[in-house]
Amino acid sequence: MSGSFSSFILAYHGCNRSIGEKILSGKDKLKPSRNKYDWLGNGAYFWESDPARAFEYADHIKKNPGKSKSIIQDPFVIGAIIDLGNCLNLLQYDHLQIVKQGYFSLESMIESINGEMPRNKAIEDGADLLLRPLDCAVIELLHASNRENGKPEFDTVRGVFFEGNHLYPNAGFKEKNHIQICVRTPRSIKGYFRPIDANEGIGFDY
Repeated sequence: MSGSFSSFILAYHGCNRSIGEKILSGKDKLKPSRNKYDWLGNGAYFWESDPARAFEYADHIKKNPGKSKSIIQDPFVIGAIIDLGNCLNLLQYDHLQIVKQGYFSLESMIESINGEMPRNKAIEDGADLLLRPLDCAVIELLHASNRENGKPEFDTVRGVFFEGNHLYPNAGFKEKNHIQICVRTPRSIKGYFRPIDANEGIGFDY
């Protein structure tokens, strides 16, 4: 089961200005994240259609350097044109069922060796599960299964996340809801661009 998208999307990545400028000039490439707690598995991460959220994230890492392996002294945003291609789309019902079955496969594998299942975790007393080794392991297992069975590999993974405080009492919305894109196949990134007004020193209070 796969999901092919015929159209491109615009997505945004927050980083340090020096890195962003090198990528825009073609002198460097965006390196994939390979943390065991990545939300959508390993790959290069982007915020779909949301340059302000990308800047907010980079600004947050600058103010809280211990919360990321990246070092950001000058928050900066680059835009990317992404072809989702063969996408594991977690906004699509049948793809969610694929991930669900992936969980049961991981559970069986770990039980067979008397191992311990990874668990998603909140940071400090927050309600959001910001460390997601379980989700990462499930998605990486799906990628491995595709390779082993000769199936087309997923180029991208797309997920929606409900994060942060509620916008107001009894709200059905949270202040950091977003759609995230994880790009696994470098050719899915068709080009980078400099977003207008995204790097004008917008301030955020966390």
